[in-house]
Amino acid sequence: MAHSTASHNPLLALPYVAAFESLGDDYFDPVAAADFPSHTLRFRNDELLPKLGLNPEEVTDEAFIEAFGQFQGRSPFLAMRYHGYQFGEYNPYLGDGRGFLYGQVRGTDGTLYDFGTKGSGTTPYSRGGDGRLTLKGGIREVIAAEALHRYGVNTSRCLSVVETGQQLWRGDEPSPTRSAVMIRFSQSHIRFGTFERLHYLQRGDLVQPLLDHVIEHYYPHLQTDSDRYGKFFAELVQRVATLVAQWMSVGFCHAVLNTDNMSITGESFDYGPYAFIEQFNPRFTAAYFDYSGRYSYGNQPRACLWNLELLQYPLKMVMSMEDLDAGLADYHSHYHAAYSQRMLQRLGFEGLPPQLGDDLLSATLQLLAQSEISYHDFFLQLRQQFTLPWRDEASMILADTLPLTTDGEQELLDQWRSLYHHALNQYAIEHMETVTKRLNQHNPDIVPIRPEIEAIWEPIVTDDNWQPFYGLIKRIQNSVIAQ
Repeated sequence: MAHSTASHNPLLALPYVAAFESLGDDYFDPVAAADFPSHTLRFRNDELLPKLGLNPEEVTDEAFIEAFGQFQGRSPFLAMRYHGYQFGEYNPYLGDGRGFLYGQVRGTDGTLYDFGTKGSGTTPYSRGGDGRLTLKGGIREVIAAEALHRYGVNTSRCLSVVETGQQLWRGDEPSPTRSAVMIRFSQSHIRFGTFERLHYLQRGDLVQPLLDHVIEHYYPHLQTDSDRYGKFFAELVQRVATLVAQWMSVGFCHAVLNTDNMSITGESFDYGPYAFIEQFNPRFTAAYFDYSGRYSYGNQPRACLWNLELLQYPLKMVMSMEDLDAGLADYHSHYHAAYSQRMLQRLGFEGLPPQLGDDLLSATLQLLAQSEISYHDFFLQLRQQFTLPWRDEASMILADTLPLTTDGEQELLDQWRSLYHHALNQYAIEHMETVTKRLNQHNPDIVPIRPEIEAIWEPIVTDDNWQPFYGLIKRIQNSVIAQ
């Protein structure tokens, strides 16, 4: 079938906004996309098209390929400049090395959204790499983003993945492996490291225009405030603390929380060797190269706090350290409030007396740490087995479902059951349906742990069979309702 012309391609006819480009070329380099030998659309996210004012039925696969595989009809593409702290060490040689800012569009909700590529070819920041993305890497990001979005986590999402017909060699995948180019749909690709680069270069004159740009487009409610810089940082701290609480509650380990992977909007993006935990283990580490466990599951709150502390250095070039410290001081309270709320919702509760909520959450985590039940199965079984008689008899709660091997584990279970029973009795009998609704809302049927992902990747490799992948995405999207 012939490709559509640019004038008839609704993806190319969108009202693109040159917001980041208007900052000037101190912040980016114009680049071109690579030419690929073939283009096969493997994923298109029709859920996102209405946000752009598009009817999915009117956007063909060929339109996706032309815009986001062949890269026809648009320019310039902008490789964004940034630095970052990687595993605690400053790296001044970063920047968009295998992607660029494709364009920005204001959605029907008034939000400015970025289209960012991954795997689109080399840039001045490729550092000897090929600028490509493995097909498996693209598919893994689709799965992570759709799952996190569905579980109520603030996240970027994938708009499309196009397989590009090249063979790639990678040390962490059986090679040669297949290649792809992905379009990430997010609020912003401006990173903590975008500011850190300007501090490294001692360009305070460039920090203020960038900060004003961020506030104008992503914190517009602060734009006319005389204390907008201080309030921006305080809100960013709250957004990041809330985001980490969201990750922790759903059992997500990002794996590479370097400052160049931290968004200035407090949105999760740029997933590498992430994993959803199988058992509750704070020491679990998703990245095989994270030898010290710096970015282990349990260290994520601390890692993100440290990243916010580092962001203070470039920001203090244009605002007071007093304001920065005041904003950062509330990080722990924001995190605790958000984490407690989400975890208690997973248990079916809201508005419990604070001490009872804290005790129940503590007992839940102790039980999960000591038993062998899967983190996700625990909450799913709670959802599936919940019944009104639990309110009357504590011993019935999750009866015979937890694999206990010691007297100590049985004691933990008894303590947890007692607290859960007490929490249920905070509600009148006619309000038990609200517990059921919360359990259904916050505990998904499916969580894509690594065996699930490998199970859908194997048929793609062996038989080019994509049905298990599409089936997994459908199960994730149907598991709970995103808020």
